[in-house]
Amino acid sequence: MSTSVARKLTVIQPEKISMKEKVGYATGDLACNFIYQTVSSYLLFFYTDVFGITAAAAGLMFLIVRLIDAVADPLIGTFVDKTNTKYGRFRPYLLYGAFPFAGVAILCFTTPAFSDPMKLVYAYVTYILLSITYSFINIPYAALTSAITQDNKEVVSLTSIRMLFSNTGGLIVSFGVPLLAGIFTNMTGKTSSGWQITMSLMGILGALLLIYSFRNTTERVQINHAEEAQVNFKDIFVQLKANRPLIIICFFFILNFGVNSIVNSVGIYYVTYNVARPELVKWYGLMGTLPALILMPLMPMMYRVMGKKKLLFTALALKAIGLLALFLIPATMVPLVFAGRLIAALGTITAGAFTWALIPETIDYGEYKTGKRASGVIYALVGFFFKFGMAIGGIVPGLILANFGYVANHTQTPEALHGILITMTAIPVVFVIIELVAIFFYNLDEKEHKRVLAELNMRR
Repeated sequence: MSTSVARKLTVIQPEKISMKEKVGYATGDLACNFIYQTVSSYLLFFYTDVFGITAAAAGLMFLIVRLIDAVADPLIGTFVDKTNTKYGRFRPYLLYGAFPFAGVAILCFTTPAFSDPMKLVYAYVTYILLSITYSFINIPYAALTSAITQDNKEVVSLTSIRMLFSNTGGLIVSFGVPLLAGIFTNMTGKTSSGWQITMSLMGILGALLLIYSFRNTTERVQINHAEEAQVNFKDIFVQLKANRPLIIICFFFILNFGVNSIVNSVGIYYVTYNVARPELVKWYGLMGTLPALILMPLMPMMYRVMGKKKLLFTALALKAIGLLALFLIPATMVPLVFAGRLIAALGTITAGAFTWALIPETIDYGEYKTGKRASGVIYALVGFFFKFGMAIGGIVPGLILANFGYVANHTQTPEALHGILITMTAIPVVFVIIELVAIFFYNLDEKEHKRVLAELNMRR
């Protein structure tokens, strides 16, 4: 394995990253959640119950857009790795992509007076554009972690604060979006206008926060432009062949965030129809994100005490227990339903946050095995599986609900209610069990990662 490429890496790294910069970086994920979490949690419901697209058609659309991502995201990741500007490799995308991302998101929640076939065409075009603009934001934003620092403790700290802001964004979206949509619907007299105004507020605020993140971060880990030019599309397959920890992480992302997206997107149906208390939707969403305010500051300590595998295993076990409780608890027992939601949220938030913290070390491992530091390529791969997992929240529920006879804005049959319940609980639990098994195949523990970093430093 050649070390000529690796020696071109320059690291200018202080002992500590300032809290101001950590917060500045974290606001980027707050911004993305204002926009993409709104899309992930409410777009399926908007399509079926506001725009008038069938659940089956919407579910198929989510699947097709993810297939487009399968081609587009690796190309975008390769393009990002070749970027070389006065602002760095990753930060410029936050600056120039902020308002296009927000604008397309607003269009997704706009309801032009088209015929049914043209409605579907409009939904496809706007959702595809949203997915592509999101990739141009999220891939470089995620890769920015590995350019800010290589110190594993600082990465965990940086990611913990990022996830705190991310989950705060999720909390605001879960509680605030249904609340605002209801307020603006009452003000305008139109449900479609209520959703459009709400998404406009989320989009504009998100764009401003992305620009703030751009202005308050610094890329310290820099590589020579000659090395950037060597990164190409084939490196995707090189990394997948040589980088076993990356494969496991990708597997985690599609399962973990797939489960999260299913539970979140079906939650509005469950509370509206099974619990029959639509006014509780915002509180149900709040219960799923509120624990982050306590858990995220504790993440570095939990990592030091428990280590990677034990922390992930405990979190996923809590997630499974909470989902099984929701399956068994009668929907009429609202306090117990909220208790089950809270238990599942404790595991969901911890597992999701820590999974993001593992990605920078897979970049180090990939450089160690291949001689190339392909940050953009790796984050493109992870980003694709993340988006596919998020889209599962539209694909799986849309197809299953249609199969169980769900009809929008009607009293649901017992069969449809049962379909909503198992889609939100039993199916996700199967995925979580698979994740619990996959943990034991992750071979990059703390000791091995230190050895990899030491080897890389010797080469440099």
